[in-house]
Amino acid sequence: MAKNNDTRHDLPFGEGSKPPSSNSIPIEQLSPQFLLNKWEAGRMLGISPETLKKYRDRGQLIEDIHYYQWNQRVIRYNSTLLKDWAVHRNNPAAHQRAIESYLASLACNQPKKRGRRVSK
Repeated sequence: MAKNNDTRHDLPFGEGSKPPSSNSIPIEQLSPQFLLNKWEAGRMLGISPETLKKYRDRGQLIEDIHYYQWNQRVIRYNSTLLKDWAVHRNNPAAHQRAIESYLASLACNQPKKRGRRVSK
């Protein structure tokens, strides 16, 4: 059986990757769920969980930004930043702005409230 060499597509997912399958979830229809497991994240981007692992291993996805590794077996992906990463893969400056905005929005990066508590 001859292998078809026309497997490359001009997608934001890199050379040789498959186009999003028909079971990929449109971004507009995603649930407000923030952290996704590898199957949900792969389905959202239209890639396999193994490809997500390759992106992590190559440093294309940043730990504690794009994904959180709680232990050897549990990895959760930040759905907001993964979607932005997929859209802006060819424009790192735009994605960096999204990362900075996300980090600034975290509760630990908010200014502490000063002053006395007012009891009623």
